Amino acid sequence: MTEKLFYQDSHLAEFEAEVISCEPAGADFDESGKGQPHLWAAELDRTAFFPEGGGQYADTGVLGGVRVVDVQEKEDRILHLLDAPLEPGIRVAGMIDREERFMKMQQHSGEHIVSGLVNSRFGYHNVGFHLGSEDCTMDFDGELTKEQLSEIEREANRAVWKNLEIQTLYPSKEELAEMEYRSKIEIEGQVRIIVVPGYDVCACCAPHVSRTGEIGVIKLTHVQRYKGGSRVTMLCGVRALADYAEKQEQAGEISALLCAKENEIAESVQRLKDEANALKYALVEKEKKLIAAKTELIPKDGKPVCVFAEDVEGDSMRILMNLVLEAGHGLCAVFHGNDNDGYRYVIGSREQDGRIINMRGFAKEFNAAFNGRGGGKPEMVQGTARGSKEEMRAWILEKAGEIS
Repeated sequence: MTEKLFYQDSHLAEFEAEVISCEPAGADFDESGKGQPHLWAAELDRTAFFPEGGGQYADTGVLGGVRVVDVQEKEDRILHLLDAPLEPGIRVAGMIDREERFMKMQQHSGEHIVSGLVNSRFGYHNVGFHLGSEDCTMDFDGELTKEQLSEIEREANRAVWKNLEIQTLYPSKEELAEMEYRSKIEIEGQVRIIVVPGYDVCACCAPHVSRTGEIGVIKLTHVQRYKGGSRVTMLCGVRALADYAEKQEQAGEISALLCAKENEIAESVQRLKDEANALKYALVEKEKKLIAAKTELIPKDGKPVCVFAEDVEGDSMRILMNLVLEAGHGLCAVFHGNDNDGYRYVIGSREQDGRIINMRGFAKEFNAAFNGRGGGKPEMVQGTARGSKEEMRAWILEKAGEIS
């Protein structure tokens, strides 16, 4: 069995080991079942590389000059996935990606503090943990409010500031039976317990920081309802600092654009939003007047109408169509676009002299003639088509005339 150096010293980044075996990686390392013939699986007599487990992805780094892209534990064997083979029997130097390991330890130790606090304050259990490439999520079996999350965040950071020593225990079966600790799964064999004094006692297989002060800061960025409980997103240490730096830069850019102080940008944005809504309302009212004016220019002779309007689009097309139909016309088609890029269309009909044109069949023939797509109800259809304005107008008026 490989000696697990990451349990002896979680900060250990460089080590030497003997290569016990090295074989092509098989289908066990590929969810598709096709295997990874370009990767090699090496087993060592000792390793500082932590394999994927406990919601935390594996360490990466270099082993004997070869890149380690993943580490998995299969049936008590720790296998290092390499992008080139190593010769069994040789001794090699290993180096894990130190900064990435430390970042993951910050997130995982922070998660223990937060989960312990949620459990002690509200009685909720951590039923899911995922340390991703950008953030960390924790799933709890009860709902948390933003106010409760703020309370937990404040207390979690107090634990960080106390710089408590994080303890690792390997209790006997008898000691474990008397111990109260958190665990998401049943564990066979020796149980490893991580203790944050006064905050959490939890079974865990992952490396952790030595003292809570190494976490730096704990920031709970989001909470949402999830499967009857809550999903909390968290950033710790270097990730929290990077997130703050990015948001500060964005706030500075917004501040400059708004000519407002950074702590007043929300108020400035709200003012701009109110102004934009007022302008939008005014524009809609003017567009209604424009549409009404266009309708007045159409002869009220009841004949089919085909309108190509560059300044009328979106819902206004339908409004114009309805106004024309209400004026007594049996059919109205409104187009917006151009011959090169194509047109959007809305076509409707109303009963006239006891007859009404079924728009579904009408649109089917029109789409076939002009490479169109769309459909709708018997009284109105909408879609897109390509062709010349003249040809479309001629087709609409001719076809409507034949039907009526």
